Amino acid sequence: MPVKLLMTWDIPTEREQEYFEFMIGEFIPGAQRLGLEPTEAWATIYGEYPQIMVAMLSPDLPDAQRVLKSVEWGRLREQLFGFVKNFSHKLVSAKSGFQF
Repeated sequence: MPVKLLMTWDIPTEREQEYFEFMIGEFIPGAQRLGLEPTEAWATIYGEYPQIMVAMLSPDLPDAQRVLKSVEWGRLREQLFGFVKNFSHKLVSAKSGFQF
């Protein structure tokens, strides 16, 4: 059964340009190499919620767990931490549409 990796975070204003360059140039391609398929990206424009939510699809839970335990994922995540704050993630059963 497919699962989604849901990740949320906030971007400090002073890191926005570098963040977007990293996401397009390294994070998304790296996640795809590991077998995660980006499916959604949401930005909060009003309210007390995380600024960004990204969803990535994995074929099943064992595959998602393998990716999250990999050295490459650890490297990507640590690089991401240099551009964001308040990072959170969880794995959920994939359903169509927005999931939080």
